Amino acid sequence: MKLRLLAFTQRGYDLACVLGEKLEGAASRCGQGCTLESWTAEGFRAGESLVFVGAVGIAVRAIAPFVKSKTTDPAVVAVDEGAQYAIPLLSGHLGGANDLARNIAGLCGAQAVITTATDVRRCFPVDQWARCQGLRVENPEKIKVVSAKILAGGTIFLKSDWPIEGTLPGGVKFTGEGDCDVEVSCRLSGGTALHLVPPAAVLGAGCKRGTSLHALEEAFASLLARERLSPLAIGKVCSIDLKQDEPGLLAFCQAYNLTLETYSAGQLAEVPGDFSVSDFVQKVTGVGNVCQRAAALGSGGGAQQLLGEKYQREGVTMALALGAYPLDWRIYE
Repeated sequence: MKLRLLAFTQRGYDLACVLGEKLEGAASRCGQGCTLESWTAEGFRAGESLVFVGAVGIAVRAIAPFVKSKTTDPAVVAVDEGAQYAIPLLSGHLGGANDLARNIAGLCGAQAVITTATDVRRCFPVDQWARCQGLRVENPEKIKVVSAKILAGGTIFLKSDWPIEGTLPGGVKFTGEGDCDVEVSCRLSGGTALHLVPPAAVLGAGCKRGTSLHALEEAFASLLARERLSPLAIGKVCSIDLKQDEPGLLAFCQAYNLTLETYSAGQLAEVPGDFSVSDFVQKVTGVGNVCQRAAALGSGGGAQQLLGEKYQREGVTMALALGAYPLDWRIYE
């Protein structure tokens, strides 16, 4: 979690520096090298957690023009310069503001003022659990539906394609069939449940030199549709090191906020299992198959990790592999 702290007085700046050192964040003082508006705008643009060391009202007015969505807004916490209270203002669960406020309180002796209903009532916070587990939320509007059911004393039914270790929290039951309130799956969901997606899939990619972003996006969309996989399930893109500077592939990764991991031909050749072989690819790269081998290697396994056959279209080859993704019932990191 990248962190920025902004103070408005010398006393507040001293506190911001102490917290910044302990939390590995950058402390600034308003008016000295930055303005309130520019500092806030940059923090939202970069997706960094923001800590205002000063009045809550200042923080609220500063962030108001930039607030968009609970899935994208950063954590925002206000701390008074006397270190009495740490108050999460925005993105308490998904952004981690509640945890950040608790951490700050523990460091400076303040009291964390948590106002989210599930925390106050000590009920299972499904969005906090999702963030702690690294799950991606496909339909965040359903969070309030699930939380409302729990707060009303009801039981939510959860279906998961992945085992979840530990003891079930109160108000949650597993279900294997029929309707559910929460679904944990990499596959596309056609139901009304809150869909939480583990980023456990790896996209292996190969392409001709000069392949466009558009061509890669079309192939990607077709492959996902064929396998009925959510785009949120992709954790990274893998390829051969010959493609580490391929403009179209780099643009693709940037567009989908994915990291590109590359391997040598020798590393790819050592991946266990049977893969289709192309004489042309063998001649150009030194290994007969790039996309499937890269996907399998990136998933931590071999050919058995692959999902379906490779996809080929206009100089683009893509393959999907599914790696392990351990889950448990922790709700705090």
